[in-house]
Amino acid sequence: MTARTAHQLLGHAVVGTNNLDSAANFYDKLLAVFGVGRILEQPGRAIYFGQTKLEFGVTNAYNGERATVGNGNMVALSARSRAHVDEVHALALKLGGTDEGQPGPRGPNQDGPYCAYFRDLDGNKLLVFRAGEDEPQA
Repeated sequence: MTARTAHQLLGHAVVGTNNLDSAANFYDKLLAVFGVGRILEQPGRAIYFGQTKLEFGVTNAYNGERATVGNGNMVALSARSRAHVDEVHALALKLGGTDEGQPGPRGPNQDGPYCAYFRDLDGNKLLVFRAGEDEPQA
């Protein structure tokens, strides 16, 4: 395989909801901690978030049936620091999310990335993580 120039693989991630208003409130507050806000709204259907482009969305199921959680599916959010991981996880729980793994280092020697896991109001699983050194504070 030959090397190519860098290309961002993931365009955006979307999770389903059965209550768009509640999900929008959850993600408005949660993603604000990343400096991310609403970037596109489709009333009664979907809300998308991002900084300058679409990065994450929450939507009613397109086929009109109930949104369900995929077993094994997860969205990973990259944090600026380990403290940011702690902050996001705590906020998710405060907003009604459920804990799926307390913040801490992962890996066989506890030297891997610093991670925390939670589920949103509809049961979608999310990971917030920091791999490597914390970003410098502005």
